[in-house]
Amino acid sequence: MASWWLRECLGPGPWALGLTLAVSLSSTAYAQPSGPLSVPPPGKAALEAVPMLKDVGIDQKLDSQLPLDAPFVDHTGKNVTLRDLLTTRPAILALVYYECPMLCTQVLNGLEGSLEALAFTIGRDYDLVVVSFDPGETPAMAADKRKNFLHRYGRKNVDAGAHFLTGREESIKQLTSAVGWRYAYDASIDQYAHPAAITLMTPAGRVSRYLYGIEFAPKDLKFGLMDASGGKIGTLTDQMLLFCYHYDPESGKYGVAVLSLVRFAGAATVLALAAFIIWSVRRERRMRSALAHSATGTR
Repeated sequence: MASWWLRECLGPGPWALGLTLAVSLSSTAYAQPSGPLSVPPPGKAALEAVPMLKDVGIDQKLDSQLPLDAPFVDHTGKNVTLRDLLTTRPAILALVYYECPMLCTQVLNGLEGSLEALAFTIGRDYDLVVVSFDPGETPAMAADKRKNFLHRYGRKNVDAGAHFLTGREESIKQLTSAVGWRYAYDASIDQYAHPAAITLMTPAGRVSRYLYGIEFAPKDLKFGLMDASGGKIGTLTDQMLLFCYHYDPESGKYGVAVLSLVRFAGAATVLALAAFIIWSVRRERRMRSALAHSATGTR
């Protein structure tokens, strides 16, 4: 198009022909498509990049019996077993290691913050059992972690219900296996890869509930402890609310049980209607009695 326009404007002539040829060549060169872009190959998936994470997680074992006679050592250096520590109360089990640079501290801090929001109290309504799964850790480390935890918790008379333990590898393996807790040690960085969760136990030392994450909703903790206690803790209002919620093992949370809520609402409606009918009948009887007395002139 450009070369035709030049020929028409400039007319015939060798110099015009040369200029036309130059414009044609430049237009052709400009119109050539560029080569394909060099795109790097996709990277590896996260789990493929860190193969050991495939061995980390929780295999839920609801109602599994914990090894009550496995030996551990408490924060004072005393030899104890879980049987020695469990009472008639439910218990919270937190598996951590005390020198964890990040995740375990977040789990314990999140747990402590959630426990502060509960009316239930350690040592009165439930027990707390924190166990290190690192066999190289010491009672002194457990004592330091316990001191910091209880200082933040801030309530009095809880010492008898707060247990921070260490143990040998055999005992640790028995406990983690019973709970379904899978973790892995990375020698290159001298750290453990592990899940973030707590386990709620019955007074008999059986697995009742799992709650996941580094923060735990006070509602989930309250209902979980009530479930683990067999309904022995919590007010009547709490028990009524629990009727309208159900535990979801996959999410480790409590959600509204729609069918139970409908049943509860239906029962409440029937009771309210029955109360109204009884009140109406009694009121009508009183009115009839009053009219009869007025008609006879008696009281």
